Amino acid sequence: MTTTDRPVHASGTFALGGDLEVHRLGYGAMRITGDGIWGPPADVDTAKAVLRRAVELGVDLIDTADSYGPFVSEDLIREALHPYGDGVVVATKGGLTRSGPGVWEQVGRPEYLRQCVEMSLRRLGVERLDLWQLHRIDAQVPLEDSLGAVKELQDAGKIRHIGLSEVSVAEIEQAREVVDVVSVQNLYNVSNRQSEDVVDHCEREGIAFIPWYPVASGELARPGGVLDEIAKEHEATHAQLALAWLLRRSPVILPIPGTGSVAHLEENCGAAQVQLTDEEYDALTAAGA
Repeated sequence: MTTTDRPVHASGTFALGGDLEVHRLGYGAMRITGDGIWGPPADVDTAKAVLRRAVELGVDLIDTADSYGPFVSEDLIREALHPYGDGVVVATKGGLTRSGPGVWEQVGRPEYLRQCVEMSLRRLGVERLDLWQLHRIDAQVPLEDSLGAVKELQDAGKIRHIGLSEVSVAEIEQAREVVDVVSVQNLYNVSNRQSEDVVDHCEREGIAFIPWYPVASGELARPGGVLDEIAKEHEATHAQLALAWLLRRSPVILPIPGTGSVAHLEENCGAAQVQLTDEEYDALTAAGA
């Protein structure tokens, strides 16, 4: 591995919606909140330092949600980074409500989603959200109604691009009848392939796939296992190998590892410089299948 001032730039780029270019290795801002993703972090100054360091390392895609805290993550992003420079894209989400630590409830009513967008605009200090994502589809509300309200806000110039989270291929295609979907955010990592068909679909359609929980490696990380052995060969960590595999898996994958530690952030960003051989990639793919 080599070192550069902005290691994230080695991850390459992807143009969201064909016109919003970001580097593929981003940062997920869920972990800069308190326990249970509830309330403020134990050390606010450290949380802000992580955000600033991410940008210094070349991160220009920061993913958050109004439900992280709730509101805490968006507030801290504005406090640490506003005005956003160097092409930094802050993607946020709405559609979940919180009543306590670890509690997440789906709410897809049009009036609630309009409120989510308006409040995210205010908290982030912008006139337009570059990427707004529906955090979850509410089974009690027709998807066409939920996204219809979001499309109205996009038409009004308050949202640039629209994405989805935790959806199937069928749901993506249903949503595309209402809006232009530029991103999908599902659980996916080297040891959890439940969204394999969604990744393939996104690649065919030119849709960004943003895997959450990207550094999980499960049993693959056991001592002497495939991931462990390859990590030693590269003098890299297990997390770096898991991220390197994702970056190699598809050119539309944009991992967003999250952390509240500057040291862990720097480690994660170094994953962009880990180059897997064909044999190493194949071995990890087979082991995690």
